[in-house]
Amino acid sequence: MASTVSVPLWLFLILCLLAAWAAGVLLLAPGMRWFFRRRINAVIQELNTRLKTELPSFKLTRREVLIDRLFHDPALQAAAEAHAKDSGEPLTDVRRRIDRYAREIVPSFNAYLYFRVGYWLAKTAARSLYRVRLGYADEAGLANVDPKSTVVFVMNHRSNMDYVLVAFLAAEQVALSYAVGEWARVWGLQALIRSMGAYFVRRNSGDPLYRAVLSRYVQMATEAGVPQALFPEGGLTVDGALRQPKFGLLDYMVKTFRADAPRDLVFIPVGLNYDRVLEDRSQLLKLAEHRRRRGLLGAVLTTLTFIGRNLWLMLTGRWHRLGYACVNFGSPVSMRHYVQAHGVDFAGLDEAARREEVAALGRRLMQSIGAVIPVVPVALVAQVFRRDPDRALSELEVKSAACDLLAGWEARGAHIYVPRHDRDYAIGVGLRMLTLRHIVAERDGLFIAVPENLPVLAYYANSVAHFGGEVALALPLEEAVPAPAVS
Repeated sequence: MASTVSVPLWLFLILCLLAAWAAGVLLLAPGMRWFFRRRINAVIQELNTRLKTELPSFKLTRREVLIDRLFHDPALQAAAEAHAKDSGEPLTDVRRRIDRYAREIVPSFNAYLYFRVGYWLAKTAARSLYRVRLGYADEAGLANVDPKSTVVFVMNHRSNMDYVLVAFLAAEQVALSYAVGEWARVWGLQALIRSMGAYFVRRNSGDPLYRAVLSRYVQMATEAGVPQALFPEGGLTVDGALRQPKFGLLDYMVKTFRADAPRDLVFIPVGLNYDRVLEDRSQLLKLAEHRRRRGLLGAVLTTLTFIGRNLWLMLTGRWHRLGYACVNFGSPVSMRHYVQAHGVDFAGLDEAARREEVAALGRRLMQSIGAVIPVVPVALVAQVFRRDPDRALSELEVKSAACDLLAGWEARGAHIYVPRHDRDYAIGVGLRMLTLRHIVAERDGLFIAVPENLPVLAYYANSVAHFGGEVALALPLEEAVPAPAVS
């Protein structure tokens, strides 16, 4: 019994690995699951007492359960049988594709990661880069929204920072679910984004089966009360102005809505604006017909150069972050009231008639978004120089022209963000930002727009051009400077 048994070293190592694996699976894993589940439940219990809109059970359901529920949805199964009959594709292959699409779309929300990790990251990133401000909010209208309603924030899309900024500012009220494009489907980032409740969308997909799966998921989430955020423009603005909207996701949300539904659907218009958009020059390059595409190495070098310049400004005490980032929340649009006032029954309309009504609703929402886009210092001063870019102005003339613009815009109901409630300071901030980025140059006490950066000037002016009906400045964009300038 006391004899020694000799085994090869490789076999001993394999036995040790198997023993460690067994200990992890049988002992450690259950304990870790219990520990994290307890922490998550504590967070959910706290949130349900703090948030104005409770976390819906649909959002907290396990991902595998949601995938199974979506796959076996009667409407989706009927669509699969119809597709197989029309295309001649075997039904088993069609259902296999449905399962693949469902797994691609459905998120896996983790309340602990969203409110403990994601919120901290969003707040830190937003406040590190910008002076974040909440400008206007229709507090009375927002307070009257039924907590049991499905809330959808509809907003303009200026930067990828929009996701971070709105999620951070709305985290005290709701946990938002975003539709995210394929750019985020990279290893590591994909799992994190899914855990934040975002679902992936293939842009411009022509596969009707994929659209059917996406449509049913969006409808199920909407009917279950999942708070969502929607960019009707479908992508980042290219020239700084509001883009023509796309109504695909909006159509999915309202196509099954009825006035007598137990849960109302409420759209909240959100307007965002920045003194500095990180992607401004790269977006402007998309307008150049004969632009030369930069490869991965060029993009990395441009990014590193941008970071290096801003670090140097920090070290020399000349860094003012990227200016102000402001968010406004407009008056809620209740679908229950909307359909009653317009006599619309989305669920009872045929495809063509419903699309017309969805387009009318979308235009109404886009007008509401445009009305609450904040006027920030850089956009204001950019409008002054955009009117006559060849004219040199003194600082006093810039401030006088800016005040005249503000008076006209305020008369039209625009929401102006004035830092420190000091218009003189606000205009000075905008002028300083444009000068630091070499969009405006100072010569002998006079300020004039830099010719090669006129497209960038127009980009910021366009963000508020709709308040005065100004026409976008037509400029040759091939000469736009591709690298980010000093901020």
